[in-house]
Amino acid sequence: MSFRHAALRSSSILRQQNYLNAHFTTYAKAGKGAKSTASLVPRSKQPITDPAAQDEYANAERKMTAAVDWLRKECASIETRANGRVTPDLLSSVRVKFPKDDHAFKLEEISTVGVRNASELVITVFEEESLKHVERALYDAKLPGLSSFQKQDNRTLKIPVPKPTVEARQILFATAERQAEDTRVQIRRHHQASLKKGKYEKHSIELEEFQKLTNRFVNNVDTILKGLKK
Repeated sequence: MSFRHAALRSSSILRQQNYLNAHFTTYAKAGKGAKSTASLVPRSKQPITDPAAQDEYANAERKMTAAVDWLRKECASIETRANGRVTPDLLSSVRVKFPKDDHAFKLEEISTVGVRNASELVITVFEEESLKHVERALYDAKLPGLSSFQKQDNRTLKIPVPKPTVEARQILFATAERQAEDTRVQIRRHHQASLKKGKYEKHSIELEEFQKLTNRFVNNVDTILKGLKK
């Protein structure tokens, strides 16, 4: 190949490279200003971004969680009673009030609760004057099958725990259903309180997310109740 032919060939190759470089540079500039749709999130999938709405969402979620946790604990106690097991947890919902105190106490805070002969609960208060308040608390609690108790001495109560009958189990399950409905009502009230406070626009992401939150916790209630009936 002559020098002239080589020079012409080199010039042709250079022109092709310049064309390609210019083409790709133009494409890159166009692409740089364009917005990719790959990262776009549909409106229905976007999270709440308003700080005030985020705080209210967290507040509502916390309250709904507390309501469901309470129901879960109550249903666990009901299941224990329905199966005939005798444990101190049978009295976990009892709260004792004293005239000069603003809040109620759990039994384990003012006494010991034990099991005797696998069929009796024994409460021994730390202070004698607490016993009458414990008796009142047991009466007010109206726990199915645990309404009768006997005073052993100035500090001790004995509660016989009978084997649950079919009727007793039905009463227990009816109690659980009532508590479950009360929990659903609480969840919906928390939902409405949040919407009232936020005054969100119709079809807003906030309304949608709060509704999803409510549905999730109501479904949790249904799951707990369904598990109890198995």
